[in-house]
Amino acid sequence: MSIIKKQDFIDSVADALQYISYYHPLDFVQALEKAYLKEQSQAAKDAIAQILINSRMAAEGHRPLCQDTGIVTCFVKIGMQVQWDSDLTVQEMVDEGVRRAYNNPDNPLRASIVADPAGRRINTKDNAPAVVHIDMVAGNEVEVAIAAKGGGSENKSKMVMLNPSDDIVEWVLKTLPTMGAGWCPPGMLGIGIGGTAEKAAVLAKESLMDPVDIHELIERGAETTEEKLRLEIFEKANKLGIGAQGLGGLTTVVDIKIKSAPTHAASKPVVMIPNCAATRHVHFHLDGSGPAELTPPKLEDWPEVTWEVGENVCRVNLDTVTRADIAEWKMGETVLLSGKLLTGRDAAHKRIQEMLSKGETLPVDFKDRFIYYVGPVDAIGNEAVGPAGPTTSTRMDKFTDMMLEQAGLMGMVGKAERGPATVDSIKQHKAVYLMAVGGAAYLVAKAVKKAKVLAFEDLGMEAIYEFEVEDMPVTVAVDSEGNNAHVAGPAIWQARIEELDAKMKV
Repeated sequence: MSIIKKQDFIDSVADALQYISYYHPLDFVQALEKAYLKEQSQAAKDAIAQILINSRMAAEGHRPLCQDTGIVTCFVKIGMQVQWDSDLTVQEMVDEGVRRAYNNPDNPLRASIVADPAGRRINTKDNAPAVVHIDMVAGNEVEVAIAAKGGGSENKSKMVMLNPSDDIVEWVLKTLPTMGAGWCPPGMLGIGIGGTAEKAAVLAKESLMDPVDIHELIERGAETTEEKLRLEIFEKANKLGIGAQGLGGLTTVVDIKIKSAPTHAASKPVVMIPNCAATRHVHFHLDGSGPAELTPPKLEDWPEVTWEVGENVCRVNLDTVTRADIAEWKMGETVLLSGKLLTGRDAAHKRIQEMLSKGETLPVDFKDRFIYYVGPVDAIGNEAVGPAGPTTSTRMDKFTDMMLEQAGLMGMVGKAERGPATVDSIKQHKAVYLMAVGGAAYLVAKAVKKAKVLAFEDLGMEAIYEFEVEDMPVTVAVDSEGNNAHVAGPAIWQARIEELDAKMKV
């Protein structure tokens, strides 16, 4: 019998969450390197390069890979011969570990959890509670698999109740393009099949805890139904041409994970959950001998990837840029932003909407300014701001008409695609939408030289800041004529992949 002490469990959870905030699993880094070397789309290759550079920087600096440090999901498997030396439940111990990790002064993590989700949505300030799944298993150890899952990828989860005779692969290939790029591809897809609706979801989430091993499976060949499905979906998903950040390219997924359970004869529940480019998870065991020891990976295991902007890059001074200037920008062009950049996301936009509806004067003048959709991590040391990558822009679509027409905004910076109505609005108002790379938050933050709160300080990370940036890299995703990189890119690369396949068969 093993006796697991409360402090050992809490310390292990806290240490694990700090560890995964800045260390990618090496198998994921290696999978991204394979994708980088293979990629032929320059836009996608540049995006993967930034993700890999950001990964190494985060590992070196012990700062978060992504500003969205996630909602904590913890799978705890408790051996039947384990005894606890604790006055707290497992849920309470996990939550205490979360609090300590997210409030660590050496590397504070962004608190994103809100209570009263259908009502006031008040931030809990410490990222607790976690989502905890507990299983009793044979043995005298406690096995923990813990992950921090970003909202952008979690929001793209899909669930369906198929008929028993329906084709799972067909559903995945139909559904994946509808998920857009908010989940920050390339990443993994976790698929749960069977059980009941909620069981399929748990299976899908748990499958994402497994290591990237699709290339080993390709080499040895599939033996089970799940393995055959993995290979078929992996091949066909990458032929969709969605590519890194949804810009079009050869690699959309780096692995497919599947777990299944027996189900009712009349049912076939299927849940698909994506893991983003900030894949963060780790496993550890406790046997009563003390807290878990997590061995840091070696920095030399990261690939030596560099990213240089081209000679034709457009350098822009945000303090002097005009509407005539942005009218010259073309879809797919790389732009380096310098000068003063406003920030704002969901809560700030909602408050602006409420103020405008009441005829109140806004605390910030948005006329002919650019806004960056971001909720940064708190700064430490001499940082102007903590990791500050973009959030999913589609959540701000419902406010875009208002911001362009009533507030006078000229441009927006975020991640992933915009909806058709928003693209029409951008075209109508001769504005632009610029895309920063999701999953490169620490790299982006290095471009921020100063930061101050201008309004809505009570919103915390959702307050309106003014950043002073220098050479912040972005891509023109929607130009002032309404040309849309997230539509054109995947369409072009899906056609090219079909051409490449045809040539290989000749």
